[in-house]
Amino acid sequence: MKPEIIYEDAALVIVNKPSGLLTIPDRHNPEKANLQDFLARKFERIFTVHRLDRETSGIICFARTAEAHATLSKAFQERTVEKKYLAVVTGNLLKEEDVIVTGLAPDPVNPGKMKVTKGGKKSITSYKVLEKFKACNFVEASIMTGRMHQIRVHFKSIGHPCYVDKLYGKNEAIYIRDIKQRNLNLSKIPDEVETPLISRTTLHASQLKIDHPVTGMQMTFEAPLPKDMKALLNQLRKWA
Repeated sequence: MKPEIIYEDAALVIVNKPSGLLTIPDRHNPEKANLQDFLARKFERIFTVHRLDRETSGIICFARTAEAHATLSKAFQERTVEKKYLAVVTGNLLKEEDVIVTGLAPDPVNPGKMKVTKGGKKSITSYKVLEKFKACNFVEASIMTGRMHQIRVHFKSIGHPCYVDKLYGKNEAIYIRDIKQRNLNLSKIPDEVETPLISRTTLHASQLKIDHPVTGMQMTFEAPLPKDMKALLNQLRKWA
């Protein structure tokens, strides 16, 4: 779960976060590995600007000074930052492109989850379909707001949760047998059958576009799809 630092200077650090790594310390178990502590050991002072869910991989930004933190936090609050995600969602979306606008709030019945509600904070997600398969779609999503679990809850709200999502979806993992349902000889490929192609939320933060907190220069950072999502797409393209 070693993170990859893809850019650093005196004001900020841009990291490609692997799936499975927390962004900040767990409040119940602060000893769990997390990105904030990893960066603090390297840079001494580090400031969290935004977060990614533990199972979500991809681009994330941290500040190295209080001034840069204030500037970047303001940019995120004022929605001048562009964030793009790649996701595999269940089923086939009726619209090739659309915008999802709802209120989102913590679910009082299920702690740790969010839900769509009229009284929640306004949340906006736009998406476009990149590829269609029999059981799922590969999509690009952009968020205008940064609510907790926003993309995951929004796609669930329209009946298309992430293909793997242990909290909001039905699948905890996807195996090759789920994709190649015909002509699958279990005796010949037992390892492939028993080993999941992917066993975490099928969501990746692929691009972040920000203005540098000191120079004001617009900067775009990208993180390629990780191996598990590539493996899933390769099998979908081959068999689905």
